Amino acid sequence: MFDVFGSVKGLLKIDSVCIDNNIFRLHYKATVIILVAFSLLVTSRQYIGDPIDCIVDDVPLNIMDTYCWIYSTFTIPNRISGRIGKDVVQPGVASHVDGEDEVKYHKYYQWVCFVLFFQAMFFYLPRYMWKTWEGGRIKMLVLDLNCPIISEDCKTDRKKLLIDYFATNLHTQNFYAIRFFLCEFLNFVNVIAQIFFMDYFLEGEFSTYGSDVLRFTEMEPEEREDPMARVFPKVTKCTFHKYGPSGSIQKLDGLCVLPLNIVNEKIYVFLWFWFLFVAILSGLNLVYRTAVVVMPKFRLLLLRARSRLAPQDDVETITKKCQIGDWFVLYQLGKNIDPLIFKELVSDLAKRLDGKQSV
Repeated sequence: MFDVFGSVKGLLKIDSVCIDNNIFRLHYKATVIILVAFSLLVTSRQYIGDPIDCIVDDVPLNIMDTYCWIYSTFTIPNRISGRIGKDVVQPGVASHVDGEDEVKYHKYYQWVCFVLFFQAMFFYLPRYMWKTWEGGRIKMLVLDLNCPIISEDCKTDRKKLLIDYFATNLHTQNFYAIRFFLCEFLNFVNVIAQIFFMDYFLEGEFSTYGSDVLRFTEMEPEEREDPMARVFPKVTKCTFHKYGPSGSIQKLDGLCVLPLNIVNEKIYVFLWFWFLFVAILSGLNLVYRTAVVVMPKFRLLLLRARSRLAPQDDVETITKKCQIGDWFVLYQLGKNIDPLIFKELVSDLAKRLDGKQSV
């Protein structure tokens, strides 16, 4: 089993230089790892048995399994509740009359592994866009100043390079910041869109799936209807048609066991809560980012928190002189540079900008 998840280890690599934030990493690291791991789990049928086992008289079992896997199985929604073994064989499995009883077909189980994998790709897409647009700028600007042990001459030279860079490119880095903010917005749009997509994929069941499962656990055993059995039935029906000895068409009803649904139902319960958690945090992050863009005083507070060792007057000078793009690049550098070196950088940069009359 551990070999199955070996390919996910590459996503756990810690970047030497941080070019985003924790909410961003929730999307392209945590969520991608979760989705890829679930996709591998579903596809690793050798560890959890056959994906479907069907039985019907007069039809070879392997043919019945293949047929029902390809053409889907079904349950009877109005027979979900009832006493198992007395009223129904299993939830949703009972005799029915064609044209009178509603029939619900279950086709999603063929696609779960693919859908989870493509969802992971979409969660990684904003990261790919930002990494392409960013082009290694922060890594280039850090200049090994994230190392606390560095010679004084080397530190002085590299700080001077950074200050020259900021002075030369002052007020020209707004587009850099805007592209990052766009990727943050895309993260939020993606997680909301994927919630709606999963609701469509599960035929309208995903939007309330997690809350239904919570209510189910709190109800009395005699009166509760298992939402997991409704969305991910473990036993279903399958109709097989064939020609009889006289050439007439025979209709054969079979029972199918879907052991993968034991895994699927737990996967989607977890994803319901996880997507809700990520969506809420991403929405709050957009509120935070809006405040950063429209409130210079808020940017001042953030830069003060990032450069606690630097004199407050120097931080105020930089905030007044810098536009949003300049502030954003400096804030990103503060995440990666040693605090003591960053303090010196802020002080020297403030003096340089305060003496630059042309800004």
